[in-house]
Amino acid sequence: MLLTDTHTHQYYEKDLQKRAEQMQRCFDAGVERLFLPNVDVASIAMIDEMVSAYPENCFAMAGLHPCDVKEDYHESLQQIYASISNRKIYAIGEIGIDLYWDKTTLGIQQDAFKQQIAWAKNLDLPFVIHCREAFDEVFEVLEETHHERMRGIFHCFTGNVEQAKRAIDLGFYLGIGGVVTYKKAGLDAVLAEIPLEHLVLETDSPYLAPVPFRGKPNESSYLVHVAQKVADIYVLDIEEVADVTTENSRKIFGV
Repeated sequence: MLLTDTHTHQYYEKDLQKRAEQMQRCFDAGVERLFLPNVDVASIAMIDEMVSAYPENCFAMAGLHPCDVKEDYHESLQQIYASISNRKIYAIGEIGIDLYWDKTTLGIQQDAFKQQIAWAKNLDLPFVIHCREAFDEVFEVLEETHHERMRGIFHCFTGNVEQAKRAIDLGFYLGIGGVVTYKKAGLDAVLAEIPLEHLVLETDSPYLAPVPFRGKPNESSYLVHVAQKVADIYVLDIEEVADVTTENSRKIFGV
């Protein structure tokens, strides 16, 4: 069984021994492909270090997280974009709009989002969307900037059926993580209306740990619990869920 974690910040673990143990647990669980979203300038080096240590398993992205869009965001964008020419990346991300923490930055979040969508278009890369309490705002930007090669992932998708179908129609897969295991989330009812062919799996490690680890630090090896829950929803073997979602990740990232 080969599982793909399409969104993990496992590079946040700075203790190399602990990181090695985490990675071994990944391999033991069948999680052999980890895609690492960038969030700010500082995380570029952290991601590159992990890719260097695990070149067959870890794949880099480049982007400015909406919560890191501050007054100096133009400078941050310039530095992140400049890094792309010196390293192999497989997506622009994670980018988007987050109105949970600070609604006053909506304008600059929208501008940063649009600039990075343009990067993806010019580089013919997918992009990975962070959307928190901002579906209307994100869809507005996507429809304004839409083109036929637009593609990517709605990371940590927690929307309704209508929003899921709208995302899919715009060329995106839905990133399903630990939230699907939470009883009151209602995501299982949404997925019942969405074919597995439109999903990829993720952990968002170290955040949003699935049951039975909810409330504790997450790690990519826990993806197996997400995959099992998805298998239960679709009444499939976990191996088939792993196969389909990993193939979907290959279609998105090209690797």
